Amino acid sequence: MNSPLRRCTEDDIAAAASTLATAFDDYPWTRWTVPAEDHSRRLEELQAIYLAHALEHGFALVDDAVRAVIAFVRPDAPELEPAAMRRIVELHGERLDLLMGAATPPVPTGAWDLATLGVQPDVRGAGLGSRITAAGLDLVAELDPGAAVALETSDERNVRLYERLGFRLTATTPISQGPTVFSMLRTSDAQ
Repeated sequence: MNSPLRRCTEDDIAAAASTLATAFDDYPWTRWTVPAEDHSRRLEELQAIYLAHALEHGFALVDDAVRAVIAFVRPDAPELEPAAMRRIVELHGERLDLLMGAATPPVPTGAWDLATLGVQPDVRGAGLGSRITAAGLDLVAELDPGAAVALETSDERNVRLYERLGFRLTATTPISQGPTVFSMLRTSDAQ
């Protein structure tokens, strides 16, 4: 799977959000925080909101077929706009209290946030996730030399992928009645 990678644009948001919703359909965190009713639709809309924020305050990459998506947010990015936050609250519905009660370690000061990575299930295992992540990390290093990159995952299998790419586990946070969250950091010396 060697399709070219490129910067995601506003025109790609719908397709990229669809890919992310498909990729995260069975993900522990989204299954726990997004209601089962209209789960896929809610998840796709949430992904579109977060992608738009990443495009404005960082960047996202996709492959040409938009079967893989990764988004990074700058350390100095502002909070989401109030209208976006209101819609996020609506989409999480009765699960919002669970989300708001889940405390994980903050992103280290000055670190970029690898906000999301998703690959469509039918192309998983072909190296596309590793390739798009490496390209994103290279772009962060180009845009902000020496910057660290932080991420969270609630799928323990992802920890190995990220460790191969220079991340190290910094915290493991069991969430009461929810998934375990693994916080990871990649410092400039891993580049």
